[in-house]
Amino acid sequence: MKTLFILNGAPYGEERTYNALRLANSLAKRDGAEVRLFLMGDAVGTAKRGQQVAEGFYNLQLMLDRLGHSDDNRIGVCGTCMDARGIHDNELAEVTHRGTLEELTEWCEWADKVLTY
Repeated sequence: MKTLFILNGAPYGEERTYNALRLANSLAKRDGAEVRLFLMGDAVGTAKRGQQVAEGFYNLQLMLDRLGHSDDNRIGVCGTCMDARGIHDNELAEVTHRGTLEELTEWCEWADKVLTY
């Protein structure tokens, strides 16, 4: 099954993004599963490289890394949203890439299911 997650929520301060990544990683472990993730709005901060969180607190960059290291999974970050927040391409986590609305449109057509958080 091909599943697309579209995340809009802030990376920290609420748990929507955290729970979306938990589910995405769980689905990605299933046989035949392909997972794509597109970060928009405040969720683009999730892809920021070099996150340092308090000991014992979840690290979303590490969760993205687990998901993005599979050849079947892709992680796009909205370029317009990055620009609005002053995030440059070289600040993105290794497993992510600057994405476009056109790419998101193609991914919506590709997916069997689209989940938004």
